[in-house]
Amino acid sequence: MNREERNEELYSRSYGAPRQAKPLRKLKRIDNNNSRPKEPEYHGLHEAPSIDIRIEGEKPPRPQLNEQQYHGLHEKGRERYVESADYDEDLDDFDDEPKKKKSKKDAFIKLTSILLSIAAIIALFLNMPILWYKKSGQPDERVSIMTYFKRWQPTVDIEGELQKPTMDLNVDTDIVTEDFTDGLDLPQLVEGQYTVLFLGFDEDQELTDVIWICQFDIGGGKLNILQVPRDCAVPNYTSNPTTKINSVYFDAWDQESNKIQRVVNCIQENFGIPIDAYITTACFDIVDIVDLIGGIPMHLDNEIIYEADKRIPAGDVVLNGNQSEWFVRFRHEWLQGDIGRVQNQRRFMQAAMKKLLSIVKDEGKMKLYSYLNTIYKNKWIATNMSVEDLSKLADFGSVLSMENVSVNMVPGEDAIYYITNEEFYSIYSIHKRATIDMLNEHFRPYQRPMLLSESNIVEYVDEYNYQYEVYDDTGMTFEELETATEPLRDPEKRPAWKEYEE
Repeated sequence: MNREERNEELYSRSYGAPRQAKPLRKLKRIDNNNSRPKEPEYHGLHEAPSIDIRIEGEKPPRPQLNEQQYHGLHEKGRERYVESADYDEDLDDFDDEPKKKKSKKDAFIKLTSILLSIAAIIALFLNMPILWYKKSGQPDERVSIMTYFKRWQPTVDIEGELQKPTMDLNVDTDIVTEDFTDGLDLPQLVEGQYTVLFLGFDEDQELTDVIWICQFDIGGGKLNILQVPRDCAVPNYTSNPTTKINSVYFDAWDQESNKIQRVVNCIQENFGIPIDAYITTACFDIVDIVDLIGGIPMHLDNEIIYEADKRIPAGDVVLNGNQSEWFVRFRHEWLQGDIGRVQNQRRFMQAAMKKLLSIVKDEGKMKLYSYLNTIYKNKWIATNMSVEDLSKLADFGSVLSMENVSVNMVPGEDAIYYITNEEFYSIYSIHKRATIDMLNEHFRPYQRPMLLSESNIVEYVDEYNYQYEVYDDTGMTFEELETATEPLRDPEKRPAWKEYEE
């Protein structure tokens, strides 16, 4: 395209119409020797002076920059080719639009490079081993900030760390091979399972009136819960005259171990379940936790009157924090006493898990994580689990179906333990053989079957003198608990003031 064709195209692009022809102007000869700088080089006497013919009044054309002579490899600061910028001869100006686009692109590239550099520096800093990490029973090590916060245990100082069990774990190597992994990357004693001991304290925080063993069968995609009645007799582990398991925390024969370790040792040596972690909470902390998540929806068959001024109406209700505490502690009217309370607590567990699943479904996992963070921050629980470990378990539990969550109770029967003819206590005598059978079926998926001789269970009533075996098989899934009714009530335990009000 020659110069005039280019001018016509630029004019049409700028003004939307072709340019009208202009009358010719008078041409005049211009001596380049007088109007332009002399040529840098002279080529001989016979060279004619260069002339330039153009319309009078027209500005001189922009000189074309040609390839420059290359003077060798050692020449610095000079390019072989010089590209001319876009020049509009008709408008006597440069075209700035490509420059603007290029400048914006360059600025974006520079900004992106800076941000990526900063991110790389931060990532490098966070992953540098600059902090000392200390854990009981393990050598100190330097870890990165990222690793430190992943392992951070905000409330472990309340109860302390757990020691590794001294008992033989009897891992089933036919299942747990060298290549076996459950994929959850937790600090487990037995690959494939992760077991948490949950303890609920009384008002004085001395007696563990709620004892649940929650085993996450990660490899099988299940959650198995074992309820241990608080009145289970374990004379080899407590100095309390009642011999009840709920006194082991405070009155254990073993005074050298920390309190939580005493309970863990008792559980492991009687029931053969390796405990990976623990969670403890007090009855008044349940109030805050339930209020935090917005209450627990439940259906009550009958009104529950914990005390004269502490009542929960029958029907469909959403238990608030205080009502939840009354519900899980209520036992006076149950025909089976404390066993009735244990069975009623199952219904609360099922309703609570259903509530947590609804939170994940309706509000997302981040909402659940924010609740966990608040619980940690306020120390409504004590645990040796890190925030990351608890989040992983929450993720695992959030995808479980109700049919894959089961709950069992330690088999046994009520009995009277006589110290003297005048001093005696009501206890729960464990049925040893039935307990071992239940444990082998539900709580040892990656361990070899437990033998009777491997358990420290003491029976106050031997199997030849059992009065009843109704509690030997109490297993239910959470799906079955959906339609479960409350335990039987004893009319004779009806409070006198309640009859007076009616």
